[in-house]
Amino acid sequence: MKRKIPSIMFSQHPDHASVPFWHKRALIKTHDELKECFVLLSQLAGQEVMWDWEGKLVDDSVIERLLSRYPEFFAKNHIGRDVFLTFRVPNPRIESGYRLGRAFMVILAAEEIAKEAGVGARPLFEVILPMTETATEMISLRESFKRIAEATHSSFSPSKNGGSTLEVVPIFESVESILQSPLILKEYLAISKKTFNEPVSYIRPFLARSDPALNSGIVATTLAIKQALSDYVELEKSLGVRLYPITAPGALPFRGGLTPDSVADFLDEFCGIRTLVIQGAFRYDYPKAAVQKALSYIQQKLHKTKVKRVSKSQTKEIHRAIQLFESHYKKSIDAVAPNISALAVYIPSRRERVQHIGLFGYSRQVGKHALPRAIGFTAAGYSLGIPPEFFGLAAALDEAKRQGLLEIVHEFYPGIKTAIRKAGRYVAKTSTLSNKERNTIEKFISQSLGPQTRSEKEHELLVSRIISEFRKGNNPHDLIEKAAILRKSIG
Repeated sequence: MKRKIPSIMFSQHPDHASVPFWHKRALIKTHDELKECFVLLSQLAGQEVMWDWEGKLVDDSVIERLLSRYPEFFAKNHIGRDVFLTFRVPNPRIESGYRLGRAFMVILAAEEIAKEAGVGARPLFEVILPMTETATEMISLRESFKRIAEATHSSFSPSKNGGSTLEVVPIFESVESILQSPLILKEYLAISKKTFNEPVSYIRPFLARSDPALNSGIVATTLAIKQALSDYVELEKSLGVRLYPITAPGALPFRGGLTPDSVADFLDEFCGIRTLVIQGAFRYDYPKAAVQKALSYIQQKLHKTKVKRVSKSQTKEIHRAIQLFESHYKKSIDAVAPNISALAVYIPSRRERVQHIGLFGYSRQVGKHALPRAIGFTAAGYSLGIPPEFFGLAAALDEAKRQGLLEIVHEFYPGIKTAIRKAGRYVAKTSTLSNKERNTIEKFISQSLGPQTRSEKEHELLVSRIISEFRKGNNPHDLIEKAAILRKSIG
């Protein structure tokens, strides 16, 4: 296959706490993102940048501006051949209207612009579809693009035959859709062959990390991803189509736990991933040299990792464990949701956003509670001294032990204790964990909960001040930001 599959994709996730090394302030506005894109591709040796059309303001003229402002770089590094700009477009099932049409027109216009500049025939040919739940959604997106492309070429370039096909990267954003993804992809391939009369040579299934954790907790999400990665191996063999899985971990354990310091452990944990999405905290909350070294390691090692296979009998146990941990996580939300949602409005912004339409529509619904987005949710939990890694965890561990499921959890989530230990350093004395819950978790990880280093103790003091100001009805924005800088991530 001629298509180059990048090991690293940079995203616009707004989870960084500190000021980016190339910028003057922590907030990255829409007009700053063009420079950011160039910096990521040039200074961090990036291979791919996700250009996000979902839920945020966006620069429609990205291709023209990149080629005109940085002609020498892109003359040597052709977009669509050497480096890639991949649009994450709105899902029309959730967000209908003009935004998807705008993205399609930019994709079509980019082809003409690149030809005129002599830097490649087709720079944009693949889009990321969020919240994918069915094969039909993927087919419909491709059909919509084909209709618009054919109408555009007929109306404005009748003598030219431009590209009318579009590759789709489906994001599976819930535990349920992750587990169902092999069946969805199988159906997609069957329908695609009949609809477009051309073979699909590869698919890049995108296994989300933050939204499933928000909805189902850290353990259920990790186990679901491991199950899907194993199922993809069998799917490749049976259908003869290459799969290149993607995942997008944040820096804090709840959202994935990928930092420049944890790269080796993460690659061992998630064997079989072929593209890692690198978010803001990884890039901007750690020294640039450490970031560059970690990115180089990913590029050297990621494609060599081999999936840990799950047997049929193990699959049954994994599904049982997923249901158990997910159930206890969701039950615990009742107690924490009001404070989480109330504090989230004070979380510092890092990108310009419009009203986001995400996994649960205009709000993130878990049970009867509307919750903030995953970054704000995680930030609020850490700012209150009760990281969401611990929501329902103690009860789930007790029941898993009684049901004999801890062995399967350890086998397919060997890093679970490491993740809980890291998060446990940000559990405050004032947290809502009961003594019984603390004892259960501390026994499980063989470590006391609470801060250990000087910065972690300073973080706990800030948490006390955040809670005090919050209870008084004051805005603790500045304190939240200081705490985020200490833990090297907003959320």
